[in-house]
Amino acid sequence: MNSMDRPITLHQPKRLEVGVGTAAQLGAWAADAKRPFVIAGGPTAQYVERLCLPGDIRVYAEAPPEPDLPAFEAVLEAARAHRPDLIVGLGGGSVLDVAKLTAALWDGEQSVRDVVGPNKVAGRRTPLAQVASTAGTGSEAGIRALLTDPETKSKLAVESPFLLADIAILDPELTYSVPPAVTAATGIDALAHCVEAFTNIRAHDLIDGYARLGIGLIGRYLGRAVENGNDAEARAGMMLASYYGGICLGPVNTAAGHALAYPLGTRLDLPHGLANAIIFPHVLAFNQPVAAEKTGEIMAALGLSAETPEAVHSAAHQFCAGLGVEMRLEAHGADEADLRLWAEEAHAIRRLMDNNPRDMSVDDVHAIYRSAF
Repeated sequence: MNSMDRPITLHQPKRLEVGVGTAAQLGAWAADAKRPFVIAGGPTAQYVERLCLPGDIRVYAEAPPEPDLPAFEAVLEAARAHRPDLIVGLGGGSVLDVAKLTAALWDGEQSVRDVVGPNKVAGRRTPLAQVASTAGTGSEAGIRALLTDPETKSKLAVESPFLLADIAILDPELTYSVPPAVTAATGIDALAHCVEAFTNIRAHDLIDGYARLGIGLIGRYLGRAVENGNDAEARAGMMLASYYGGICLGPVNTAAGHALAYPLGTRLDLPHGLANAIIFPHVLAFNQPVAAEKTGEIMAALGLSAETPEAVHSAAHQFCAGLGVEMRLEAHGADEADLRLWAEEAHAIRRLMDNNPRDMSVDDVHAIYRSAF
């Protein structure tokens, strides 16, 4: 079956606000709210006043960057104490994921473990607003949420249309204070979302369109956003690219790149964007032999030129490093003796590895980790 013929379902937020100052639109949209519950990620709590929310507002500002189950349970407990009629996620992807799950689970009988996997969430009664403060995961666009299992150090993935935001806001002013290194890493994460969906065995012409838009925007604006955090046009372009990447995740999802990045996050405590940035050139080059035409499109959109796996790796690596990303695992505290175990863990994430256009063995994963070491 051709890509165009394959059935596909695309979910998007009911309302999207994009542009400088749009954070203030949330108050008008939520005019009837009496007990908003805002989940923020530490520094992002400073933006709560910009949302112009009404009512008795409770701000939970302790959401960690890479939340695990106990961290989520703490948020859930606070939400239940407040009994909100609106949940607001204000932050990066992890915060937005926590907001999704909180909105769906705070007033029901299901636990996180009950809903791991696709379409297990029973429903949601509380409205959900998502206000992004980084340009990376695109979580505000999608129906997935991830938490870390502290026992296994693996990711628990929940997927449901009930996790979809009622309103998503992309206000570039909220990203001005994001440091250059974080801007670079999260931007490459957005790039990885678009690229992995674009080269995916489940790729679809509809999603390819969003992926191309996202890759093109990143090629145009990521360098500018890293160089000047107050460049409103570049910040807005990156937020839109991140949103497009989030759309790509829904019907198609990521592939080997994200599978290889997850152990780096859980074992080294690396931020999700940084882990994906380190892995990105390696998997792009690995897949080039079976996705040469699309890889060529990707490279051209990034202003790069390469026609062999070796050249693709070199150019993509220089692109990432040139943005200020430290690309060596050793520099982030990795021990070479652990790489084989991490390779086995990554290889076992079949929900992503099975999407990859080229089969990747444990030895292949290990070789990539050693190359990145």
